[in-house]
Amino acid sequence: MIGIINYRCGNLQNLQNALESLGHHSVLVDRPEDMVGIRKFILPGVGAFGHAATNLHDFGFWGPLLAAFERGIPILGICVGMQLLFSDSSEGGLHQGLDLIPGKVRRFDHDLKVPHMGWNQVQLSGDDPLLEGIGEGNWFYFVHSYACQPKDQRMQIGATDYGDSFCTVARRKNLWGVQFHPEKSQEDGMRLLDNFVRNC
Repeated sequence: MIGIINYRCGNLQNLQNALESLGHHSVLVDRPEDMVGIRKFILPGVGAFGHAATNLHDFGFWGPLLAAFERGIPILGICVGMQLLFSDSSEGGLHQGLDLIPGKVRRFDHDLKVPHMGWNQVQLSGDDPLLEGIGEGNWFYFVHSYACQPKDQRMQIGATDYGDSFCTVARRKNLWGVQFHPEKSQEDGMRLLDNFVRNC
């Protein structure tokens, strides 16, 4: 059973439809008590980091997500859901994240158009079960203005160039994050979701 954390900040229906099309049953987890018995979690996210972090607290998911990580339950963060896994973000002031991946989230600092929106390539580094069968330099769909910067570069397993190279796939133990939207990224995005369910 895959649990999609519903903290009122994610495009949940598209993600759930993508999983169902792959033959994987998922449920929307509306309350922390509904997390019991779930074997894997997805933390989606759209919008501003501060609002998302506040909702994680207000709807009671902050502590249970930290506890799930400590128990070894696989967790996948998508877009703002990935950013929330990091220590803090400067979006709209300084806001604390879950600090499961040490590092920061900062706005792009270059002359290219922000937000970074549309298709871009992901350069992979090393083997990982999340990325099985996905080719080097394949294309994924992005919509964001802030980029993750892990302190330990070994936790970065995918990067994308947009003005500068930035982390787009991160991994720490039973925790993964992707900055792009796999549910909008056609074949490779669907393969990544399938890999998370089957391999991670």
